[in-house]
Amino acid sequence: MTHEELPTFELGFPGPLRDQLVAAVLSGAKTSTSGLVIDYETEGSPLPEPGERAVVIDSDARPVAVIETTEVRVIRVGDCDLQHALDEGEGFETVAEWRRDHEKFWHGDEMREALGDPGFLITDDTLMVAQRFRVITRL
Repeated sequence: MTHEELPTFELGFPGPLRDQLVAAVLSGAKTSTSGLVIDYETEGSPLPEPGERAVVIDSDARPVAVIETTEVRVIRVGDCDLQHALDEGEGFETVAEWRRDHEKFWHGDEMREALGDPGFLITDDTLMVAQRFRVITRL
């Protein structure tokens, strides 16, 4: 299967955050990511599975790399562990830093609009997808 036939893998929303996250993937610093189960449900998308491959796209929807999912855990936000936070490659040194940054994103206008819930708030019990991946090839 060529990269043109693979599904796309989008980090955040187009703009500075996505550019930062894509750069972290390409540098090898980012080997995990966090998503909300409710986001997958709202989009009608299946959860990722180990072995699946996808094309990482940048803010201009250009393909930049092919990744392979190596692990998927559905956990409570309150159960995010330090290794996952560190492997997000965004400079987090504690789970509290990871949580603060992700709450800012998940409580942002773009995410609330995507979920169709202007008052959306996460709690410790909100389910998230902790996904690990590896870069197969840069494009």
